[in-house]
Amino acid sequence: MEPHAMNVLLVYAHPEPRSLNGSLKDFSIRRLEAAGNTVQVSDLYAMQWKAALDADDGAARPSAARFDPALDLRRALESGTLRADIAREQDKLRWADAVILQFPLWWFSLPAILKGWVDRVYTDGFGYGVGEHSDRHWGDRYGEGVLAGKRAMLVVTIGGWAPHYGPRGINGPLDDILFPIQHGILFYPGFEVLPAHAIYRTSRIDDAGFAQACAALGERLDALWTTAPIAFRKQNAGDYLIPELTLRPELAPGRAGFAVHVEPEPRGPGHDPAEQDVASLAP
Repeated sequence: MEPHAMNVLLVYAHPEPRSLNGSLKDFSIRRLEAAGNTVQVSDLYAMQWKAALDADDGAARPSAARFDPALDLRRALESGTLRADIAREQDKLRWADAVILQFPLWWFSLPAILKGWVDRVYTDGFGYGVGEHSDRHWGDRYGEGVLAGKRAMLVVTIGGWAPHYGPRGINGPLDDILFPIQHGILFYPGFEVLPAHAIYRTSRIDDAGFAQACAALGERLDALWTTAPIAFRKQNAGDYLIPELTLRPELAPGRAGFAVHVEPEPRGPGHDPAEQDVASLAP
């Protein structure tokens, strides 16, 4: 697929504009725009984004009525009475061809303000709760949904060393740490999820290190349209039993954990992925 100009939404979560994150954000905007892309930025701290989902986010209801986050916000979405800040972010997501979430890894996850962006913007009927439920199709999710056909990528800054997040690192493999974000927050509503771009040892980056970090990030931004996405298994494509939503026993036999929800790479034309799963168990 040939590269082409895209609409890119950069959702950015760092409280200090003069930080490494702020400089990388500014670099990304310049690099993307220089390639002909149109960029919108949701700078959550600058926007003073309200992180907590609450009863003020939806339509007015009788004061005695119990607040139901899913139901009330779905009604607000359908009636056009969502809070304006939520509606604007949903419009940005509809507009975007690609979404970049940029944030520092704080306590093995998203900063609270970015998690609050997800909590409030992914309303029932938009981020989830779409599609039919039957004995063959369990909602439009995990590869389907409102955001299907769009690409997404994480740009994550990390204070620790890369080996700390390696296959045997004390903090756990980075792919595992990011799985709830990449598979849950991004793949769930339909995004094609590109491998994350991580920048390590952020407090030790000098001018030369910053130039190297920008060069590496620039390569990823240039390949935003051509990079192969993570091959997460689609929920309704036959790999999962419905309604149990468990992986079929013949796929990745004897294995468990996050990795079984990623399709193995085929070894050649006509290769059966199930055969590779079996072969991978051999010593």
